[in-house]
Amino acid sequence: MRLNPWTSPFFRKALATLGLLVAGSTALAAYPEKPIRVVIGFPAGGPLDQHARLLAERLQAVLGQPVLIDYKSGAGGTVGAQDVMKAPPDGYTLMLANTGVMVINPALYTRLPYNTLKDFTPIARTAMQPLALLVNPKLPVTTLKEFVDYTRARPGQINYGSAGNGGISHLVPEMFKNAAGLFMVHIPYRGSAPAFTDLMGGQVQFMGESIPQAANYHKQGKVRALAVTSKERNPALPDIPTVIESGFKGFEVVGFYGFLAPAGLPADITAKLSDAFKQVMTSADIRNRMVAQGADPAFLGSEDFAKFLAAEMPRWAQAVKASGAKLD
Repeated sequence: MRLNPWTSPFFRKALATLGLLVAGSTALAAYPEKPIRVVIGFPAGGPLDQHARLLAERLQAVLGQPVLIDYKSGAGGTVGAQDVMKAPPDGYTLMLANTGVMVINPALYTRLPYNTLKDFTPIARTAMQPLALLVNPKLPVTTLKEFVDYTRARPGQINYGSAGNGGISHLVPEMFKNAAGLFMVHIPYRGSAPAFTDLMGGQVQFMGESIPQAANYHKQGKVRALAVTSKERNPALPDIPTVIESGFKGFEVVGFYGFLAPAGLPADITAKLSDAFKQVMTSADIRNRMVAQGADPAFLGSEDFAKFLAAEMPRWAQAVKASGAKLD
């Protein structure tokens, strides 16, 4: 008896498998077929927004679809992270997040609704963001060593401001305070703008803040930059030494920016997105504009970004624990 191959269970199963493979490859070839939404967990106009806008136009050209920025501010970026976590893992919803959202919040909030390493698919790290250590310009110090000596002679009399409890502008000065053996008083504000206002007015004497704003105020003479927290000097403040140069061996603390998608994103779409960001980051124009904003171009693909996040989590958890900061 001759068997009809078209009715063979084995043949039909093989045909079905082939169909799935063809469908999958067709889906990848078609992706993206509609606009991509990038969620930022902070209001428009901040450093993350600047970074998103800088990359969005070039990313649109690479992917062939509009890239729309959606602001979901609240709870230190937690509201935006939740929005992305709950979105379908189809490549049409991404999150641009910073150090605070990704690795500080998990140690800071007692009931955080997301897990960075389980609820998201890392796509690409795009930048490292050093901070500048600043003082009120009327303070009689011009170097970081002079500031340390001045503060040691006045324990508990020097205040430092931050954009809020547990953020990077709180933790970096706290880490420096511990490294230098200083006793300073932390004054948290609701954002960096009021903290800068009081630094310029002398209500607080010290602050650590991201370089774009710090460089702008320093060049206007409204604050004085003493050092930057990166391993090397920053092009936005080329005359300002690093903390390491200033005599504090091994002190390198740098924030970062990166893009993530919901957990469960198919590997082929993850790879396509990661490669798209790599193409964007090879543009000399994009890199130069990032440097002008005070951010260091620092691309990592999906797998390396995932490893980087896993390594950063315990480091910042230790900094949060040492600071004593905790939020519900």
